[in-house]
Amino acid sequence: MSARLNSASAATTYQREWFASLRREVADGAPLALVNADAPQEIFRTMGIPYVVNQWWSSVVTAKRRAQDYLGLLRARGLPDDSEQYSSIPLASVFDPDPANAPWGGLPRPSIVLAETTGDTSRKVFDIWDDQPGVSFYPLESAAENDVPVRWWELMPRNWEQAVGSDRLDLMTGELEGLVRFLEQTTGRTFSETRFAEVMDLVNEQQEWNRRTRDLIARARPCPLPVNDSIPSVMIPQWHRGTVWARDAARAFHDEVAERVTAGAAVCPAERTRLMWIGRGLWFDLDFYRRFEDSHGAVFVWSMYLAIAADGYLRYGDDPLRALAARFAAFSDQLYTPPWSAEWYVKEARTHGVDGVVHLVSDDARGSYFTTRALEAAGIPVLELHADNVDARDAGPDILTRTVGDWLDRRVRPGG
Repeated sequence: MSARLNSASAATTYQREWFASLRREVADGAPLALVNADAPQEIFRTMGIPYVVNQWWSSVVTAKRRAQDYLGLLRARGLPDDSEQYSSIPLASVFDPDPANAPWGGLPRPSIVLAETTGDTSRKVFDIWDDQPGVSFYPLESAAENDVPVRWWELMPRNWEQAVGSDRLDLMTGELEGLVRFLEQTTGRTFSETRFAEVMDLVNEQQEWNRRTRDLIARARPCPLPVNDSIPSVMIPQWHRGTVWARDAARAFHDEVAERVTAGAAVCPAERTRLMWIGRGLWFDLDFYRRFEDSHGAVFVWSMYLAIAADGYLRYGDDPLRALAARFAAFSDQLYTPPWSAEWYVKEARTHGVDGVVHLVSDDARGSYFTTRALEAAGIPVLELHADNVDARDAGPDILTRTVGDWLDRRVRPGG
């Protein structure tokens, strides 16, 4: 099976057209927000404020083989080029001497940046944004809770108060109220509670489709689609959460996967090894995920993008703003903080029937040791790749391919 998913192609086409439209809108005077992937974008959607996701722009720059150019712009100004690369590459756009030749025409200068301060290094990246003329940084706190819920993925859709904790929700709800006031004062646009409720409903509908798709793939034998197709099919609509287009794109993705499952389509007809990829997308080498099909019958059947869409976003309730706070107050916990993350990865590995896990561990990773330990304790072999997903200087495609191939031969399928 070689044909790309229609949903992946359609999403990519839509994103290009949207970005061109956004550039025109900003050129005509509209405000622009740059927001982190784990930030409450739904408020900007409600207020009609254009926004670009920070890490999405990093993925575009990297896929276009420009990451080293942008990291060099940081280095030339005495800024670190080997820390938080995924979050700092868009900052380098400010210093680009030739923005007209940047990928996709270049990132327009934002007037607002929004991020949760998950660590000292991340905070410093956005403090530098705040130092740029005409740019304001609105930080969100990163709170913690001593009591960790068991099987949080079952609680989150409707019992999120119990899962996240009232103190954390009080804090983030207050911060979101402050964000709304800040945006109204800064942009002159107004926040409509009616519109906000519509946005939240559309997001829930979208994630219900993602949940169905995740479950289809988990049950399917053989795997009906490549991971590097599922990533744009799910993530581009995620950046447009709260729109009818995104909801319908998630449904189209589901329907296409369902058709493939019914038809018995296979990424690798000789599939004999199912793999799980833990970590951010390997944007400098997306072909990596299909490199072991012919040599080892090995297929990556899982990435965090569809899985977290399925388990991490659904929030129902009568208080939409508090429900939005519940969506993001513990978002990093779900992916990176043990035992939240470790238990979830084990659950996903088991439901997808994986034979091994390739775990990308970046320098800024949190909780990676505990994730690996939990999976190994569950009897699932793990290979840790110590590399950065946008910076290939320390571990490029050849090194990663050879390392994974050797691990498959030694630990996952010794003797073939």
